[in-house]
Amino acid sequence: MKKIICLLAMCLSFAIGTKTYAQATTEGAYYTSFDGTKIYYEVKGEGFPVVMLHGFTGTAQGWKNGALYADLLKEGYKVIILDMRGNGKSDKPHTDAGYNNDAEAKDVMGLLTSLGIKKYDVVGYSRGSIITSRVMVLDKRVHKAVMGGMGADYTNPNWERRIHAWRALEGDTTLHDVDDMMVWINKNPFDKKALALQQKHQPSTSPAELAKVKIPVLLIDGTEDKTNGDVTDLQKLIPHSQMAAVPGDHNSAGKTIQFSNAVITFLK
Repeated sequence: MKKIICLLAMCLSFAIGTKTYAQATTEGAYYTSFDGTKIYYEVKGEGFPVVMLHGFTGTAQGWKNGALYADLLKEGYKVIILDMRGNGKSDKPHTDAGYNNDAEAKDVMGLLTSLGIKKYDVVGYSRGSIITSRVMVLDKRVHKAVMGGMGADYTNPNWERRIHAWRALEGDTTLHDVDDMMVWINKNPFDKKALALQQKHQPSTSPAELAKVKIPVLLIDGTEDKTNGDVTDLQKLIPHSQMAAVPGDHNSAGKTIQFSNAVITFLK
């Protein structure tokens, strides 16, 4: 089970489209991104905007299983959640162009432009933190950023675990260090081609880029979370960052009231 958590962590991301798609769902709507990809999103509440980015194989709805989503609304924030491309109700491109060149970060930035938002905070967890990292270096509108469940490993463009996950999702059965991940994925109705492309083109953010980040950044990790590298190493790369530890492993820490309290205290 620990292997599953570890592998999902990796994870569980300047043209900006501005056109919104009229089709609505029960709770949300669709935004048409820069390349025509439809991105499902929900907006609830008023006040300062906070965008929440989910992890690998996740969806926007996963945030509702933890404390933070409801607590942000109680504190008066405008909360924006979305299914990143390749996941949930959003389109799932099966091309390299659908995921490379910061496509996922462009989805986030374009959505915020379409909503007329001038300044916002962004909270990511696991792979959502990897996309958060890209957004905070690309978009000057980001006021504060939170990266949960993420150490420094993602800054390496040749991260071995990412490469093994990509190859396994493409059908390579020789990489047994990712067997548990594949068992999990094969038990669920995921689009494996889209997941493979997400791993193939998962962005890294270089130490040089991180060194230029001027906004406050919170790095928050579970006390039992041993995935994705050392958070202390990542903190050294981001000048205005601070660290917080909360109870739990990679799968549980982001759902706790302690995680919610730490994030809200930081955002305030």
